[in-house]
Amino acid sequence: MWPTVFDPFKELQDIERRLGAVLNVNQPAQEVKSFTPAVNEKIDDKGYYLEIDLPGVKKENIDISVNDGILTVSGERKLEKKEEKENYTKIESFFGRFERSFKLPADADLDNIEAKYEDGVLKIFIPRKQKPEGKKIEIK
Repeated sequence: MWPTVFDPFKELQDIERRLGAVLNVNQPAQEVKSFTPAVNEKIDDKGYYLEIDLPGVKKENIDISVNDGILTVSGERKLEKKEEKENYTKIESFFGRFERSFKLPADADLDNIEAKYEDGVLKIFIPRKQKPEGKKIEIK
């Protein structure tokens, strides 16, 4: 069993960190943080489906690109919450950048990818390439 080392300053640092988070001490007013949106994936005979949760992100702040077989979804979330009362006004701003990349399979039809954004969920459909059907060759 390893000996336990007691550090009294660690507890003080934890308290200071917690208080700082509550009081927003030592944080810029408009700090930009990154976040990782949740993704659901589904595959069937028609293609590949991605559902990406992007609550609070506006459609115009989302970029989708395909380069070298990699599908990349990126953007920025900008939220502002304003609360006005008789004696004060409180404004909270939340900013965050995100980027998710997905390696596409060889049978993905890159020319026909579809994307739809609704109720904070980005839905992307990547169809499979149609397999060429066999051709009967006539013997002469």
